[in-house]
Amino acid sequence: MKHSILVIEDENKIARVLQLELEHEGYTVHCAKNGRDGLDAALEQEWDLILLDIMLPKLNGLEVLRRIRQQGSQIPIILLTARDTVPDRVSGLDQGANDYMTKPFAIEELLARIRNLLRMSATNLQSQTVDGPGSGGQQDEIQIDGLSMNIRTRQVKRESQAIELTTKEFDLLYYLASRPGEVMSREQILSQVWGYEFIGDTNVVDVYIRYLRQKIDQGYPTKLIHTLRGVGYLVKDGENPK
Repeated sequence: MKHSILVIEDENKIARVLQLELEHEGYTVHCAKNGRDGLDAALEQEWDLILLDIMLPKLNGLEVLRRIRQQGSQIPIILLTARDTVPDRVSGLDQGANDYMTKPFAIEELLARIRNLLRMSATNLQSQTVDGPGSGGQQDEIQIDGLSMNIRTRQVKRESQAIELTTKEFDLLYYLASRPGEVMSREQILSQVWGYEFIGDTNVVDVYIRYLRQKIDQGYPTKLIHTLRGVGYLVKDGENPK
């Protein structure tokens, strides 16, 4: 069965090259030339993956991304953009993108990332089938030294004080807190939380760790988020150092 890919890109040459390369790889491809048409196509049909440019007419790519995620869709989305600063990448990933590629890019790398995301999407779908709601495959709540995370409601508290986290902040905290005392490398975090293989830059992990520390640890004598220099990050309580 062919995978279907929606390309939302307003530059005709780039859109045409992407379409030809993807069709050559055996994918079914549809192109939309502006954000509004792209959003309509994304919501009206089922796709296996979306390639989404950020700088689009009528509706910018980040708004398209936000509205797709607002509908509860977990379709893999790769952002395409000429902007390559850490804040730009963080903004896109925080809106719910699975990956981020900077123009100009090598088509071979894009194809590799597409294959990786499609593999992970299939794996996640199988996992949800086995360990869906009520199956007992996932614990409902995590408690660590005054920190509580309700996995189903996605509510977080520390010392009974509610803490507002973004979707990606929650996912990162859950990944670490569900493995207390276990050091996770930046590469592991990128793969498991953002859903793509490590290719070059892990700065986004450091940025999100800083965000979490400001929300989870700031103002509390016991710090839960720790760094093992040169190795990675872990969550542990103050009474059980490792």
